Amino acid sequence: MTEIEEFQNKISYHFHNTDLLLEALTHRSYANENPGADRRDNERLEFLGDAVLEIVSSEILFSAYPDWSEGQLTKCRASIVCEPTLAFCCRQIELGKYLFLGKGEHLTGGRNRPSILSDAFEAVIGAIYLDGGIAPAQTFIKQFVMHDIEHMQLFHDSKTILQEIVQSRSDGALTYIPVSESGPDHAKEYTVAAKIGDQVYGMGTGHTKKAAEQEAAYQTILLLKEHQRT
Repeated sequence: MTEIEEFQNKISYHFHNTDLLLEALTHRSYANENPGADRRDNERLEFLGDAVLEIVSSEILFSAYPDWSEGQLTKCRASIVCEPTLAFCCRQIELGKYLFLGKGEHLTGGRNRPSILSDAFEAVIGAIYLDGGIAPAQTFIKQFVMHDIEHMQLFHDSKTILQEIVQSRSDGALTYIPVSESGPDHAKEYTVAAKIGDQVYGMGTGHTKKAAEQEAAYQTILLLKEHQRT
């Protein structure tokens, strides 16, 4: 099985025209370094996918929350379709593994860079839309972006939400403790623990300290919610 076939199995959509998928997975660095490949980069598909994602996510939120105001809907949509959240969604399908990157971009950690991942994710949506129409694009978005609206919002606002939770409790202050740092200077990976008082809760990993703290906060909120249920 080729990697392209493997990726199509992961996203539960098989292209009639696989050239569209190849284009969606092609970063401009690869296209620039391989002009003989006769392959366009994914920026045009990203433009289209962004529009499809906006209309589909808007429709889902409009139907799911009939009592919300325009402002509430807009804020929720912005939190779900922003770069960090889309990059987080990419983990489910290991999108970075399948990207075509130039050598320099590959060596500097491009496969895990949120901007590259989120752009490619939108390009895949655009490719699905062109290949199969709005129905399979809606299915993809529902499965990999809008499957759990509450958790997507939670991830986006995790540090703020956790700070509010901690302030309402008497367990001590919230701090983020560096656990490890690895990789070359151009592709650092940070691991951070969220600590409330003397107790360590969630752990997070990212290519910036802020991203690692965001995931640590998200994991901590999930742990606190789980403790409330038990």
